[in-house]
Amino acid sequence: MITVRAGRPGDAPELVRLRALMFESMHGRADDGPWKAAAESELRTRLAAFEPTMGVYVVDDPDRPGRLASCAVGTLERRLAAPGHPDGLFGFVFNICTDPDRRHRGYARACTEALLGWFDERRVTRIDLHASRGGESLYRSLGFGEHSVALSRQRLLTD
Repeated sequence: MITVRAGRPGDAPELVRLRALMFESMHGRADDGPWKAAAESELRTRLAAFEPTMGVYVVDDPDRPGRLASCAVGTLERRLAAPGHPDGLFGFVFNICTDPDRRHRGYARACTEALLGWFDERRVTRIDLHASRGGESLYRSLGFGEHSVALSRQRLLTD
């Protein structure tokens, strides 16, 4: 049986480690720039909040105490109410990762299902994510599909 728990502020370093592994698997690398300290600080702050706007679910590594095997992270965003979205609550999933040597055990699915439950408890009516090729079948099995063609604007910071 897989035990999933909510993330805690003290999990922040491990969540950043898994996030770096996710970037490595998607892009072949993850630099050690200032993003790691910023991400850890943001995780600690948001996980300590009384009314969190970030849902984090983890599976502890059963063989390595203090280490996480897998995680799923998403954020809650309040927009204006609209038809089909009476509370104006939307979710975005952006960080699902499992340690390479712990994959194919159901950990990512268990974490993602817990995160989706967190969104459901808050009456979120739409949840978006960007799927990697490796994760696409998992997300489709959980009810995700194409929504619309999104446009985005990106500005890279150089300092």
